[in-house]
Amino acid sequence: MKQSAQAMTQASRYDWRREEIAELYERPFADLLFQAQTVHRQHFDPNAVQVSTLLSIKTGKCPEDCAYCPQSVRFETELQPEPLLPLDEVIAAAERAKQNGASRFCMGAAWRSPKDRDLEQVIDMVEAVKDLGLETCLTLGMLNEAQAKRLKDAGLDYYNHNLDTSPEFYNDIITTRTYQDRLETLHHVRSAGINVCCGGILGMGESRADRVGLLHELVIQQPHPESVPINMLVRVQGTPLESVEDFDPIEFVRTIAIARILMPTSYVRLSAGREEMSDEMQALCFLAGANSIFYGEKLLTTPNPAAMHDKVLFEKLGIQPV
Repeated sequence: MKQSAQAMTQASRYDWRREEIAELYERPFADLLFQAQTVHRQHFDPNAVQVSTLLSIKTGKCPEDCAYCPQSVRFETELQPEPLLPLDEVIAAAERAKQNGASRFCMGAAWRSPKDRDLEQVIDMVEAVKDLGLETCLTLGMLNEAQAKRLKDAGLDYYNHNLDTSPEFYNDIITTRTYQDRLETLHHVRSAGINVCCGGILGMGESRADRVGLLHELVIQQPHPESVPINMLVRVQGTPLESVEDFDPIEFVRTIAIARILMPTSYVRLSAGREEMSDEMQALCFLAGANSIFYGEKLLTTPNPAAMHDKVLFEKLGIQPV
C-alpha cells in the first residue's frame, strides 16, 4: 500500500518496537529512500551537510579490548602511542579545521575514563577551541556525574559515547565494560545538559537483527541523540576484526535511511569508513538522510578522505558545508 508524503513525515517517536524497525529493513530500496528523504526534508535543508573535524589528543595504550580498535594495549598494531597533546598543538589544529570549513571540533582521548588531573587539561582545550568560535565535542570514555557537570560548566557542546552495536552482540566485541556502563555515561551527559553524540559501527560481523537492536537502543533515548554517527568498520591489521568480510554498501545505505526515519531531527553522520566508500555510495547516503561528516585526513588513527576530495564531491552534488 502506498503511503502519502504526510504520513511519512512523522514526528519523533520513542516507542518504536524492534519488529517495526525490522520491517523498515524489508522495504523496497527505492521506497525506503523516498520515505527517508521525505522525512529529511521536513526537518533539514537537503543540500546542507554539517562538517566536523576529529583530532586524537591522546593516542594508544587504552586498557579496553574493543575488537575493532587499534588503540587497545591488548593488540599488536603499528600504532605509535602518544601522550596528551600540548594545548598549543590542539589550538593550531582547531584553527586549521576552521579554515577548512569545519564548524565543530571534536577531540578524542584513548582512555577507559579520564582522571581528574587529565580533565583539567582537556577543559583548557575546550575553552580555547570555543574561543575560536567552533562548537566543541569530546570523546574520553566513561564519565561520572561530577565529570559531566564540570565539562558542561566549561562550555562543552557535545559528548560522544557510542553504543557500538546491539546489547546481544556487544560481548562479542567488548568485554572490559558493559552495555550498562555506556548507558550510564550517556545518562550523566544528558543530565548535565550536554548534547549527546551516540551511534554505532556496522560491518563487525553482526547480523541484521543486531543492527535493528542498535537502532532500537538509540531511538528509545529521550530525547534522541542530537548527533548519530554511523561508522563502517575500518579493518586494522592486528585487531581481532582484521579479516572480517566486506560490508554490503546497500545495507549500509539502508541503515542510514532507517536512522533518518527513526530520528528525524538528529544529525546523522557518515563517520569512519568513508575512505572505502565510493562517491556514488556517499551520494546515496546523503540522499538517504545523512547530513554530517568529518573533514580531515584522519579519524583519530584511521584514514579519512582529504578535505579537498570532500569539497569536490560537495560541488558535484550541490551540497553546502555548514
